[in-house]
Amino acid sequence: MSNPATHSTAEASPAVARVVELSKVYRMGNNEVHALRAVSLDFAHRDFVAVMGPSGSGKSTLLNLLGCLDRPTSGQYILGGQDVSRLSDRALSRIRSRYIGFIFQSYDLIPQLNVMENIELPLSYLGDTSPEARRRAVRLAELVGLGSRLQHRPAELSGGQQQRVGIARALVNNPSIILADEPTGNLDTATGQEIMALLEQLNRSGRTIIMVTHEAEIAAHAHRSIHLRDGAIESVRERRG
Repeated sequence: MSNPATHSTAEASPAVARVVELSKVYRMGNNEVHALRAVSLDFAHRDFVAVMGPSGSGKSTLLNLLGCLDRPTSGQYILGGQDVSRLSDRALSRIRSRYIGFIFQSYDLIPQLNVMENIELPLSYLGDTSPEARRRAVRLAELVGLGSRLQHRPAELSGGQQQRVGIARALVNNPSIILADEPTGNLDTATGQEIMALLEQLNRSGRTIIMVTHEAEIAAHAHRSIHLRDGAIESVRERRG
């Protein structure tokens, strides 16, 4: 029987990313914690997926594996046509820099850097200091509504503005996938909806977005909601209309 998660949107176009029988076991002394249990999923171009579930369900573990921040105990992770599940740390770092953009709940901006410098940070890891790279960073700042705040530091910005910087930073390396970990978790309701409208806009423009959230109202913006429980897929729900 096929996994219920690998259908519909994922079958409409070739998968940007695919996990096959992905499992993660953490060993703590003599105990084993099965954080993920044989999860299989496809993520298509322009997919927008919400990952939900109670604390300890495996949401963060899945996101860490998709972001190449950790390796699975077993199974495969196919990204850009390559199985990246057994690559070295250095190779995984290169994959992260080229294929993945991260948006964090806590923004994770560098306090000493201004808006422009924070957006450009992933480019510095790639060694790209070209004029075109800087122009791209400026365009992204304008896209998220911060074109007039390029010289401001994070402490001079609201929470919503800081998250917009985080979104621009996630886009600057032109990633295949954007991974968002509770992107509205530290924001009030109105600002959270503004951030989701921006993510929807990015998705319509061709971005694949995989988002962890515990809020049903936020998950409703996604095309699919994948519910995890005890490290396994409990259900998959498609948005209608």
